[in-house]
Amino acid sequence: MSVRRVPVPVRQPIGRWLRESRSGLVGLAVLIGAGAGLGAIVFRWLITTFTHLFSGQADYADAGRAAHPWFPELGPWFLLLAPVIAGLIYGPLVYKFAPEARGHGVPEVMYAVAERGGRIPAQVSAVKALASALTIGSGGSVGREGPIVQIGSALGSTLGRITRLPESRLRVLVACGAAGGIAATFNAPLAGPFFAMELILRDFAAESFGAVVLASVTASVVGRAAFGNTAFLDLPPFTLRNPVEYLLFVVLGVVVGACGVLFTRVLYWIEDFCDWVWRGPEWLRPAVGGLFLGGLLLLLPQMYGVGYPVLQNAVEGKYVIGFLLLLLVGKIVATSLTIGIGGSGGVFAPSLFIGAMGGTAFGIVVHAWLPSLTASPGVYGLIGMGAAFAGSARAPITAVIVLFELTGQYTIILPMLTAIVIATATSRALSRDTIYTLKLRRRGVDLDRHPQERRLAATMVESVAEPLPEPLPAGTPLERAAHALAVSGHGILPVTDEQGRYQGCVTAQAVAEALGDDHDGTVGDLAELPPLVTCETSLADALTALTNAPGTGLPVLDGDHQLTGWLTHQAVLSALARQ
Repeated sequence: MSVRRVPVPVRQPIGRWLRESRSGLVGLAVLIGAGAGLGAIVFRWLITTFTHLFSGQADYADAGRAAHPWFPELGPWFLLLAPVIAGLIYGPLVYKFAPEARGHGVPEVMYAVAERGGRIPAQVSAVKALASALTIGSGGSVGREGPIVQIGSALGSTLGRITRLPESRLRVLVACGAAGGIAATFNAPLAGPFFAMELILRDFAAESFGAVVLASVTASVVGRAAFGNTAFLDLPPFTLRNPVEYLLFVVLGVVVGACGVLFTRVLYWIEDFCDWVWRGPEWLRPAVGGLFLGGLLLLLPQMYGVGYPVLQNAVEGKYVIGFLLLLLVGKIVATSLTIGIGGSGGVFAPSLFIGAMGGTAFGIVVHAWLPSLTASPGVYGLIGMGAAFAGSARAPITAVIVLFELTGQYTIILPMLTAIVIATATSRALSRDTIYTLKLRRRGVDLDRHPQERRLAATMVESVAEPLPEPLPAGTPLERAAHALAVSGHGILPVTDEQGRYQGCVTAQAVAEALGDDHDGTVGDLAELPPLVTCETSLADALTALTNAPGTGLPVLDGDHQLTGWLTHQAVLSALARQ
């Protein structure tokens, strides 16, 4: 009698389960979401603590030049010292332990996902949290979404590397951390995933989307346990009056979208100016620059910190049009200066602030012009918030969802969609880059290119050029030229004059056609100028030139347009394989 053996299931090692199974990815996403939610709680507590420490207020932006309660004899002049003292703390901290923590954070995460396989140093979380909280708490006019994105992303990257995940999954975990941070700090479980997918991953694959949503939901649950379940901005209900207003919302999208582009340009202009002016050690730059930031805060204290109370006052109609425009310009300059001197913080909240000021000012004008047909100016301010973010970041899906979740105002979703789409189109017409991608393009990183194209763009022709084949003198007879071309195997050769100066190239096809027509001449008569390739040309551009040129190679010229080498398709492909 035979005994039937029941197969015993083989236990899958936990490491393999995490790396390969969908359930393993789900477990990691939930864990990262919980961690990002706790990180958001700690980060907001740090901001509140440092704000109390440096200003004596819960939020100084709406305090009206009040004196610090600990130093009443200074009056509002303590604003000159607060950014300097904070800069002396976070400047050396960032310089020594995590230079990636400087600036607005999101481009660093985008770069890590696109170029580094999702690898972000573990210490970035702690350094970014401290540096950004010190910057915002001492008056830096920046937002907290960039820091929390970088904090959550660093957490996801660290956990992924500990579990030795492949790069494809490591990138997903980075996006999970970003989504969780956004969801928890703004109580926006929908905006978190779309921010991560639209800006960080730049992809909406089903598996990654599911993991990112789980991380966002988990972070939101953790965040709501600490912050409650209310809309981030407490605004009165807004309604529209007339369908004619949609034409005004189109104009609003153009105007505020252009303001978003202006914000991007000014940000990098001031950052470049600060780079040009500063000649001292980088760790000291935030403290010295803090004097100028403090002077600006002394003139316009509404620029202190994130500024959400001021934004809410504007949308509720508490400011006149001249002051709204002053706040708009002041926020652009204050945020740009904070980033330029080496501060740490985001640009998402400042773009909402700029949109609220510009939109409300626009609403005041059209309401005075057409009082019976237009809604209150606050409606235009609210819609302007999304339009400005769309104009600067060019993320229309995120802009719509985040504005809905921050305000809870569903009644204006249609005009909001209209203005945001128009603002995005305006941004594309005025600028190639967004406020995030411009920082990377200035480093030579183009996220719109395929990863292989980006690697080619970072490599110069000089590093792969081959020895130059023997050029043909311009007076070479066609019969000898035909033989030389056949021997070379390139189908194309450079032509030089009597002094050895480059005159162009001659192809085997041109020589064969001339011989077939009984043309009695020299290669100088047939020389043509193919696409120019120099030592400093990137391989991406050189590959395009090779594709559009006859033959299998092109001459490489130096800065004086003298022949220095030869470039072939094979050399470019070999360089790509080595990378």
